[in-house]
Amino acid sequence: MVDLLLDAVCIVDAQGRFVYVSPSFERIFGYTPEEAVGRPMIEMVYSEDRERTLRAAQNIMAGTLQLHFENRYVRKDGHIAHIRWTARWVEDQQVRLAVAHDITERKHTESLQAAIYSISEAAQGAEDLDTLFAKIHHIIGTLLPASNFSVALHDRLPDTISFPYHVDERHPAPTPSPLDADALCSHVIRKGQTLLLTPDSLPPTAPPMASAPRPLYWLGVPLQTPAGVLGALVLQGYSEEARYSERDKELLQFVSTQVASAIERTQMRKRLQHMAQYDQLTHLPNRQLFLDRLKTALPRAQREQTLLSLLFIDLDRFKQVNDSLGHSMGDLLLQRVAQRLLECVRASDTVARLGGDEFVVLLESSDSAEHAAAVAEKILATFIQPFDLHGHQVTMRPSIGVAMHPDHGSEESLLLSHADAAMYRSKNSGGNQVCVAGATGMALQFLPRPGAPH
Repeated sequence: MVDLLLDAVCIVDAQGRFVYVSPSFERIFGYTPEEAVGRPMIEMVYSEDRERTLRAAQNIMAGTLQLHFENRYVRKDGHIAHIRWTARWVEDQQVRLAVAHDITERKHTESLQAAIYSISEAAQGAEDLDTLFAKIHHIIGTLLPASNFSVALHDRLPDTISFPYHVDERHPAPTPSPLDADALCSHVIRKGQTLLLTPDSLPPTAPPMASAPRPLYWLGVPLQTPAGVLGALVLQGYSEEARYSERDKELLQFVSTQVASAIERTQMRKRLQHMAQYDQLTHLPNRQLFLDRLKTALPRAQREQTLLSLLFIDLDRFKQVNDSLGHSMGDLLLQRVAQRLLECVRASDTVARLGGDEFVVLLESSDSAEHAAAVAEKILATFIQPFDLHGHQVTMRPSIGVAMHPDHGSEESLLLSHADAAMYRSKNSGGNQVCVAGATGMALQFLPRPGAPH
């Protein structure tokens, strides 16, 4: 009867060695009864479960009846087996009598369901792709060995591949490069097919692996979406402890569909957020984002007792460019202007496009009013050089109005109004100059043009 049981019957002596196992032991653990008898039980237990397994054994030997104890064993083939034990201590024989029930399939299903739920939850809660990739790495690591894990994304327009998430014990993250420069990832992405390379099997269509140190195991799964292949998930194993099998391949393929959807949703949310906050032509912050930053910056300036300056910038005779060269050239000029303005300020400052040919610069944490004047003069100086619009040399001059906190107000609308008024005074006085609002916000003073006598 014991020989016919699907569960394995085991007898372990007081020293923890197998003295008897039934024939089903081989089906569950991979070892024949002859290989198991005499071997310490704890050697077969998964390393992370050994301590609590020894505690459970002590409790059984003290007389506690164990009905539902679960732990993991390492099979002969290296795979993990999840076992639920029923065990008791036989006092007169000084042995533990236990029955092992294999629950690996159940655990596999539970883990897979939990992973799918976690990936969906991660996609909803992740603020950016970096956070999402880190969470996905952790989730996949609960299903299979994932010490060396990468997310490869394919940019179709330039046909390049990048690795926004890359954890590898042997290699640093590759730089963005042409897709075909990475033969394995290119194979997975272009064909949309999973590729598993092991020391024992090499698909005849697989491309050659990279030079040493070459991983023993390489598993790449395409990130499939209705619009095409987004990229690939890549796992690498440099030792037999991180081996991958056909079962792992199927598992990662199943999970990858959830990952692809999560990445796609996060990218879409990021694009929509960018569209709502940034000017689509120049990619500068738009009016709404600028006002949000100004609203946040004013209390900070008051708290830290620092100066805050606004530079309101309007392009002189911009309409003539649209009328003479066309709106496409006018758009290109606005992009060139945005780039020059960014080159005139610090990374902590904000350059925004309010609309049309109007720009505004927010300067924070200034120690003196001279800082705003210096930036304004720098902008005038950089505009002396003509703009190259596909062979057309266009000269463009700015009119700049300056308002400062606290001299010209402590509310965003008041500061912006004073800077706007100063800009119009500059434009009405001939343009290509800086006008600073006076102490009352109404009296105005002009800064000399670059190169002009003071």
